[in-house]
Amino acid sequence: MSRDTDNVILIGMPGSGKSTAGMALAKALGYEFVDADDLIRAREHATLDQIIARVGRLGFHQIESDVLSGIDTRRTVIAPGGSCIYHPRAMEHLRSIGTVVYLSLPLETVTERLGDLTARGVTFQPGQTLADLYAERVPLYEQYAHLTADTAGLDLEATVKLLLSLLSE
Repeated sequence: MSRDTDNVILIGMPGSGKSTAGMALAKALGYEFVDADDLIRAREHATLDQIIARVGRLGFHQIESDVLSGIDTRRTVIAPGGSCIYHPRAMEHLRSIGTVVYLSLPLETVTERLGDLTARGVTFQPGQTLADLYAERVPLYEQYAHLTADTAGLDLEATVKLLLSLLSE
């Protein structure tokens, strides 16, 4: 990791393992772990789906951008929500405080892993499908990532080993 703060930021689609792999990676590195969705829930005193219902998709994105832009940590693995890449200011901030790693998975795997997308707080535009969302987001994840980890077919242990290897290069 070449950044001064040694933070690691895991980005990717919902269901890509940002939180699960993030907690395991933090433990392996001896780092703290922060799930940005937890920060949003705490700030708004509501679940993600309740926040989206209350303020709409664009309002939620503004809250998410503000929360992400305010993260100031060292030696922390950070798991922002999958929609973080819609916020250039927040993504530039995250890139400036750590190494951004895109957890890449094929659409089929993402589809298998996801349950009720509304309850998960996934923001869709009207009429948008998961395949549409995937096609829209993947180029943005690739744009903002310092590193890409292809985690297709990997279990948690193998994912963490891959991440440790990528971060040590």
